[in-house]
Amino acid sequence: MNTDTPQSIVAGMKPEQLPIPEHKLHGWTHFAGLYAGEHVAATEFVIGATFVALGANTSDILIGLLIGNLLAVLSWTFITAPIAVQTRLSLYTYLEKIAGDSMTNLYNWANVLIFTVISAAMITVSSTAVRLLFNIPAQLEWYPTNSLFVAVVLAVGAIVVVVAMYGFDAVADFSGLCGPWLVVMFISGALVLFPALAESVLGRMRLDNLGEFITIGDRSIWTGVNSQGEPGIGLWEVIGFAWAANTITHFGLIDMALLRYAKRSVYGLCTSAGMLFGHYIAWIAAGIMGAGTAALLKSSIVELDPGDVAFRALGYSGYVIVIVAGWTTANANLYRAGLAAQAIFHNHSRMQVTATVGVITVVIACFPFVFSQMLPLLTYAGLLVVPVGAIVFAEHFIFPRIGLTRYWVHYRKLTHSTPAVASWIAGLVFAFGLQALQVMSFFYLFLPTWIFTMILYTFLARRSGAAEDYTAELETDRKLDEAIKELQEQQSLDDGQPIVDTTLLSNALCILAWTSLGLTLILALVVMFGSPDMVTYDKNVAMFYNWGFVFTIIYFVTSYWALRRSKTVQNDAVTAGTIA
Repeated sequence: MNTDTPQSIVAGMKPEQLPIPEHKLHGWTHFAGLYAGEHVAATEFVIGATFVALGANTSDILIGLLIGNLLAVLSWTFITAPIAVQTRLSLYTYLEKIAGDSMTNLYNWANVLIFTVISAAMITVSSTAVRLLFNIPAQLEWYPTNSLFVAVVLAVGAIVVVVAMYGFDAVADFSGLCGPWLVVMFISGALVLFPALAESVLGRMRLDNLGEFITIGDRSIWTGVNSQGEPGIGLWEVIGFAWAANTITHFGLIDMALLRYAKRSVYGLCTSAGMLFGHYIAWIAAGIMGAGTAALLKSSIVELDPGDVAFRALGYSGYVIVIVAGWTTANANLYRAGLAAQAIFHNHSRMQVTATVGVITVVIACFPFVFSQMLPLLTYAGLLVVPVGAIVFAEHFIFPRIGLTRYWVHYRKLTHSTPAVASWIAGLVFAFGLQALQVMSFFYLFLPTWIFTMILYTFLARRSGAAEDYTAELETDRKLDEAIKELQEQQSLDDGQPIVDTTLLSNALCILAWTSLGLTLILALVVMFGSPDMVTYDKNVAMFYNWGFVFTIIYFVTSYWALRRSKTVQNDAVTAGTIA
């Protein structure tokens, strides 16, 4: 006789298996800041320059990136956020309930591969800034051509691995405060280099109207001709990439882990802070910086790496932006790769597994192709996980509407879901088959793949048991949900309200940090609009380089100091509550 009660079952569940409680949900400002910080990173240098090299024209960039990024925002809002808010579960927990252990392990392997490659690319990007300090030549081949560059990658990578193993919480906090600074620096870099572009195209430093911006763009940045001298990509390709760049997180549902903390699904619109202020502005700014650097150095943008571009645009702050942006992104993704690997090798600690994955990541980072091919790598990574997102979408939204039962695999106590595994494999064959046949642009392959997998999984699940009657199991689940709610209501009383640091010193530090960002932007505007000739331009740029670096130091010192004070206040409150 089974004597397990709902309360005893809940008590034996791991925290990650439980839905997020009501008292831990966040407001919209939390998600706006989160996405703004996460989606302005070192990849923006690579992707912005890639659009230039691929030969898009200016109008296609301005219009296509806007449409594509808006479509991405809508994907988060109408696909990812509703599932996350309605279940309050991460994708990993949801997937285990609907597909069993086998599917979850396969998915974890895919995540190890994806996040390892992304982390490796970011380590390589950070190393391009460090290489300038040692006069190491740019690495333009797919393999390393300088032994000292390999040594730099190993050193930078070792720091990333150690931090991912021991100090991810601090890095996560640090990444959050980097977001506003990164946005300001991308905008400032474009403002600083644009007069040089104007002079090379128009013969003068200032613009009289918007049409001249288009002219400069068409002649020196987004020329419509790729690096091989052939006609480049068009509007549809630009839209497709901007939409597909984050399929891992929206169509692939990885961001259920973040959006399960949202009070309402409409908070998916907060991703616009990352897409419009991050990707849209940052990609355009990176293209301007790359073209401006190429014009000043009388070089081609394909011969430059992020270190060259950032240093020419931002001076010493350029070293900081490439290192910090690459470092924070690499740490976050290596941590994700370690978590996914630890779920597979669960007999080993997360630190041990992360160290092993980190070593492999650093070796991959020695090969520059991982960042030079970032655009197709992101698209193909999305194709790996989009079929999984389609399976979850079908189970959550389609099944209840056609008389099938959600979580039927869990109710049947199966550890393996043949329909899920078969649908994922078939979805991948379908996607890469379309690519091999060149039926359509690979930027849009995720759409037919998502639809195909969703239909196939629904058909296979119906034939495998999803259409059976699970009334008893549903009633058990209802009682379990009630027990979880009771537990979490008690936890909310025990946890109390979060403590906010409102001391005078902390407020002063925050004001000083934001003032330093404002002054940095003002200096960049002086360069853009206060440089009538090259002599004045050079003086203004020198002032921006020097004072911009000073303001960078002030920003990080004051904002990190304020962050640590806030953490101390919270920890003291928890300690006092524990003692009481």
